[in-house]
Amino acid sequence: MADIEGVLFDIDGVLLTSWQPIEGAGEAVREVRRRGLACGFLTNTTSRSSTLIAQGLCDAGIEVEASQIVTAARLTGEYVRATYPDARAWILNHGDVSADLEGIEFDDADPEVVILGGAGPEFTHEALSRVLELLLAGVPVVAMHRGMMWETSGGLRIDTGTYLPGFEEVAGVNIAAVGKPSLTGFLTATELMHVEPEATVMVGDDLIGDVLSSQRVGLTGVLVRTGKFRQTVLDLSVQKPDHVIDSVADLPALLGVLLEA
Repeated sequence: MADIEGVLFDIDGVLLTSWQPIEGAGEAVREVRRRGLACGFLTNTTSRSSTLIAQGLCDAGIEVEASQIVTAARLTGEYVRATYPDARAWILNHGDVSADLEGIEFDDADPEVVILGGAGPEFTHEALSRVLELLLAGVPVVAMHRGMMWETSGGLRIDTGTYLPGFEEVAGVNIAAVGKPSLTGFLTATELMHVEPEATVMVGDDLIGDVLSSQRVGLTGVLVRTGKFRQTVLDLSVQKPDHVIDSVADLPALLGVLLEA
């Protein structure tokens, strides 16, 4: 553990809730940098582009550049361009992330691929039914992520991952999901940080999507008890995180212990 070279942060529920900073978040990020560690951010947030996410973090007192943020939309853009080159896409998403989907042609009327982003008011019965019709007609569906829920100042909200099993059951297909808990995001983020996964700490509020998934590719997982964290989920899980802390404000102390081990 003395070979830690970088820290990868989830954003929503770890550093911010409803775009308001969690106490101690800014200081935790500054401490990572003071120690000379690489710093990266990996998020399934699909309501804003990486540029707007960076602006939101900066407004909350957490200095970051857009190039340091790996979003599910950005990963999805790379996947769709490689897998379905020049395909026209219908994007069902809560928020405008077109800036992270550069090079993809948008066509709501006659799509050749459907991209599902984050759930929100756009996920109506009519819209979801159309997704199913297109899927049954052979149009591929790609999900930006398989997240099940996120935390807001008003409580939990269900996310895209709650809908995907139904689509897959009816259509008899597996829908590709690009963001967390897919392993691709962790590997892409650590590559951008110029550190090996085994030398990286992942800080998240989602036991499965952030922490256990990152541990599968060698990162050291740190679960925070903020955001979507629920003690019952942790208690019922057979697999456990490497570390659990009350909030990101406790990360500097944990890093001190780990780096001295």
